[in-house]
Amino acid sequence: MALTVERLRAHLSAHPLPPPHRGAAHRLRDLLESHIVPGLPLRTAAAELHFAPAHLVRSFRHEFGMTPHQYVISRRVDLARRLILTGLPLSTAATRSGFYDQPHLTRHFKRILGVTPAQFTR
Repeated sequence: MALTVERLRAHLSAHPLPPPHRGAAHRLRDLLESHIVPGLPLRTAAAELHFAPAHLVRSFRHEFGMTPHQYVISRRVDLARRLILTGLPLSTAATRSGFYDQPHLTRHFKRILGVTPAQFTR
């Protein structure tokens, strides 16, 4: 029995499987990318991907170092930054990038980039 277990371990270590969280995390990221502006409730994503919501959050955090919500907010700030650089008014850039209003954008913009959108435009 010990010999069989030893050979099985050697065989399995030669062909490691990807971590189970990796597939879920990458599938969730791809799904979130397609819903950056409108957003996507975690329960909806979990139902679509056939994973428990808690598993998706843990997998995503383990793989990318942030929660799915933090990821969406950071992608929205990045989109807003690009829209601001095109010359759009801040209120328009805020709503087009998925934020409720300009103060909502400003709060997250400053937290992530360290400056307000107005300071950024200067």
